Amino acid sequence: MPIPLRVDFDAAQLRAVARRTKDGAQARRLLALAAIYDGATRTEAAKIGGVTLQIVRDWVVKLNTHGPAGLIDRKAPGRPSRLNDTHRAALAGIVERGPMPAIHGVVRWRIVDLCQWGSVPVGVGRVPGQRGQADAQPRVAQPGVSQAVGAPAPSCAGPSRHTDI
Repeated sequence: MPIPLRVDFDAAQLRAVARRTKDGAQARRLLALAAIYDGATRTEAAKIGGVTLQIVRDWVVKLNTHGPAGLIDRKAPGRPSRLNDTHRAALAGIVERGPMPAIHGVVRWRIVDLCQWGSVPVGVGRVPGQRGQADAQPRVAQPGVSQAVGAPAPSCAGPSRHTDI
């Protein structure tokens, strides 16, 4: 037995909301559900929406729970930021101070500025321009691949180094 749609909406109302919305995905979902209000099967609504029956069921649950606004895509929560407000303020200060003066015509940012935070759980290997962390495993030679050898990247762990990037 399929989950029934809300009785306080009808096909005309859903189509009107679909016309006003700027979100194309929401409009597609609303039009598929409007077809169900008009008497179409859930399979036909799935074809209209270009999805499976399970997705149509999910749309019905969202419409019943949150109304048409429940059919808008939300930003995925994702991974929490590694920087807190204090770190962001310190980073803004570093950027406002600008890079070190040009050495041999190249402007460089100082790694010591980034490492002095200490509590930031970001390795130097994540800083653009670095090949990897100093404690990284050595690469294994692969046939036909050039093996560029360079100095190991500085690490934020341990004593502060005054190494330029």
